[in-house]
Amino acid sequence: MYSQSDPQKQNREVASTPRTSGQLVSRVVLAASLGLLGLWILHRFVAALAWAAIIAIALWPLYWRAERAFPPRGRRIWLPLAATLLVGGVLIVPLVYAAVQVAHESGSFVQYIQQLRHSGLPAPDWLSRVPAIGPPFAEWWKGNLSDPQTMRELLGRLFAHAPADVARVIGIEVIHRLVIFGFTLLTLFFLFRDGEALCGQLLVISQRILGSSGERVARHMIGAVHGTVTGLVLVGLAEGVVIGFAYAAAGLPHVVPLAALTGILAVIPFGAPIAFWGAGLYLLANGNTGAAIGVVGFGLLVVFVADHFIRPVLIGSAARLPFLWVLLGILGGVETFGLLGLFLGPVVMAALISLWRDWTGAAAVDDDALATAPRRSRPL
Repeated sequence: MYSQSDPQKQNREVASTPRTSGQLVSRVVLAASLGLLGLWILHRFVAALAWAAIIAIALWPLYWRAERAFPPRGRRIWLPLAATLLVGGVLIVPLVYAAVQVAHESGSFVQYIQQLRHSGLPAPDWLSRVPAIGPPFAEWWKGNLSDPQTMRELLGRLFAHAPADVARVIGIEVIHRLVIFGFTLLTLFFLFRDGEALCGQLLVISQRILGSSGERVARHMIGAVHGTVTGLVLVGLAEGVVIGFAYAAAGLPHVVPLAALTGILAVIPFGAPIAFWGAGLYLLANGNTGAAIGVVGFGLLVVFVADHFIRPVLIGSAARLPFLWVLLGILGGVETFGLLGLFLGPVVMAALISLWRDWTGAAAVDDDALATAPRRSRPL
């Protein structure tokens, strides 16, 4: 053993400092390299992992209550399996219903196309009564779309390669979506089973990386998921139900599928008007001008209330985000990641705003709230 005054020991202690710093840098580089390599390996399944994480976070409060009421012996297998199958059924049933409806209506669509080939598309009676532009547009319609020969040429160009190409593209896309859906459910099962332990580990990592603000950032991101699911999905589906009553009152055919389509489109910002404006044009083409005005006006009212009052409160309060950043996160996320961006956009914005508040010293209120809030056993 060397004494404290031994020069050889002192030299070794001094020489060990650069090696320790070098080891730290090496660990960071190795961790970053392995992380990038893992993302590259899993890049085709990132969407499945992200969807599973979003669904698990959104449903975790309900799952946590079910877990406390479930017998302990079945919590590791049967409860997560039942929850996963329930989620899969809720997602599959509407798709199967839509596929059945499409198959049922495909025969009518083919007959309608054949009718257009033989008789053309007659101009609606109301078109010539539109001021200024109505008469000339009606004449153009009769000379082009109402002419069977012109319609056959137009349909021939549109559907020249449809049977083979469209079937191939649709088949590949359906198989790809089914694979992603399968891996989403598989990942969701393990998240339900091991979610509590995983959340604890992620909380430790966030605290090591971000320090004391790690828990606050994590809570804001989780709040963004909850608020987005409630503000976009549930409010959008509610819009479809409410506007569906207007469809029924106007006498539109296929009210249930049309209301379901409106609800799905309403999940996307500014998507619902596509459905009820289309319904209004259908009613107007059939001479029901009053019903068309009523459907469009009622739809605009519902969307205005939902987008300007309900959604900002639900999403902004849950994620503690100004509505401008919520809207930008949603629209930017959709443009970048597609449908998945509806949820990823607000989550990223919540993390950025939380870090901004932390760096600018505006997070003291959140720290006080976290410090005084009672601790719960559930992680989310």
